[in-house]
Amino acid sequence: MVELIDRAKGATPAAGGLPIESVADILERETAALIEDWLFRVDREPDLVRIPLSFEDRTGHLPQLLHDVIARLRLDAGSKAPISEAAGHHGDLRRKQGYTVAMAVEESRLLQVSIFSTLHKNVKRLDFNTLLPHIVTIADEVDAQLKQQMLRFMVANAVEVSQGD
Repeated sequence: MVELIDRAKGATPAAGGLPIESVADILERETAALIEDWLFRVDREPDLVRIPLSFEDRTGHLPQLLHDVIARLRLDAGSKAPISEAAGHHGDLRRKQGYTVAMAVEESRLLQVSIFSTLHKNVKRLDFNTLLPHIVTIADEVDAQLKQQMLRFMVANAVEVSQGD
């Protein structure tokens, strides 16, 4: 009977009796744990921690960036994703905090690792028919966010150089 109710809600049980969830739903549910995982990884990178930041200054951008990833996953196939404004602001912030381009790229890489690790921890709940396309979407969105960060970073550098002349 429970299985019939779950199917009526759109959630079919996976192996082990756990309901199948979308990648977006898992990331939304696991946002806090994902951020903790990301911070753990960042804290092990000497280049990143040489810039001392509070928890909020280090992680404050992540909820919105993850929200943008989740929103992108929920778009209809073929829909054009909006440019992440939060990513541009994050690029400005990290530059002001003293980050280099390489440091921003490393943070972005660690975000992808944390997202994929979160999905791996929830593998028994994943719909494998949609997993690979969603991984492609995640990688594309995180890279698009990094591009926005770097564009803002480069504009700020160009302005600084032109004001120095």
